[in-house]
Amino acid sequence: MLVSMTGYGKAERVFGNKKIVVEVRSLNSKQFDFNLRLPAIYRELEMEIRTKAAKELERGKVDMSISIEETAESQAIPINDSVFMAYYRQLSDIASKNSISFNPAEVVPAILRLPEVIRAQKEEIAPEELDAVLQACAEALNALIQFRKQEGAILEKDLLSRVNLILDYLQRVEPFEKQRIHDVRKRISDSLKQIDANIKVDDNRFEQEVIYYLEKLDITEEKVRLRQHCSYFTETVNQPESVGRKLGFIAQEMGREINTLGSKANNAEIQKIVVMMKDELEKIKEQSLNIL
Repeated sequence: MLVSMTGYGKAERVFGNKKIVVEVRSLNSKQFDFNLRLPAIYRELEMEIRTKAAKELERGKVDMSISIEETAESQAIPINDSVFMAYYRQLSDIASKNSISFNPAEVVPAILRLPEVIRAQKEEIAPEELDAVLQACAEALNALIQFRKQEGAILEKDLLSRVNLILDYLQRVEPFEKQRIHDVRKRISDSLKQIDANIKVDDNRFEQEVIYYLEKLDITEEKVRLRQHCSYFTETVNQPESVGRKLGFIAQEMGREINTLGSKANNAEIQKIVVMMKDELEKIKEQSLNIL
């Protein structure tokens, strides 16, 4: 079963007054390219998250973000009451002694900007909260994997249908091969007559030359090899392991045989069929880049 490298996953966990939200997206890439954005308080989990993501996802350009949504209560910044009141009394006394107008509504915002009024606290992270973060990451990765599998099933159906189209086009080539023999014989005969209308041609010798020329244009081997490559492509799609790179290599081999068919065609109708085969193959190559 094929697995796409494109996907999206999201998970949420609530711990105390915090809601931990994890989102992960992936696109196709030759290697594993992981970009992680997380709050500084969870920095100690970075290596563990990276290791798990690399193991689960294998390949792809992956972006994961971890964010925290807090309640208003948990977001409130603590104020140092004693320092605030000390500043307030000092300002009130100064204003009173110097007959200065004292408006508390104007003074309070100014006091809040003074040093040490806002109490800086280092947040302690409980082990249970770190576990909640890891669980959310695992759920988001699992959601991404399920998304990838669904996309892979769609890709598999599309790829196999295009391979069958190529085989169908290949079948359409055969009727034109007999016509091609007649056209080659006629073309050589007409060329001889243009040289000299009275020239006498040895029929046996003429047939030998036609056969020799047709052997140069014979496409039997190319058709056999193309069918084998298509069969191998289908077998590989059904393998359980990651086969994206292998499918790309098989598609290249299919392309070589189709190109050779085109160069040997020597027939307008066969050339048209070859063009249609190339069109389907290019779509196969593009889709193969998205497969894990």
